[in-house]
Amino acid sequence: MKAYPVLDFSVNDFAGFRKYIAEIPAFIAKHSGKYIVQGVRPTTIEGDWKPERMVILEFPQRGKAEAFLTDPEIQDLFKVRHATTTSKLVLADGFT
Repeated sequence: MKAYPVLDFSVNDFAGFRKYIAEIPAFIAKHSGKYIVQGVRPTTIEGDWKPERMVILEFPQRGKAEAFLTDPEIQDLFKVRHATTTSKLVLADGFT
């Protein structure tokens, strides 16, 4: 079953966030992931959810997504994202 990390974020420090932008694609590829949506400004259709930017990744299976999220080598990069953005992240299972 495929898995989709969905990130809703706003950038507070773009200069600092550049490191994350430059380095995250290699980690996504390392775990067989790919971008489905990359940093776009979504349009709210219903409700009061107002994300500023979104990223949706696709991994071929949940285990690969979890390995990506818990990879010890990526944790410092996640700290960069946490320090330079306000973000929310969920992991959703999809269909094969």
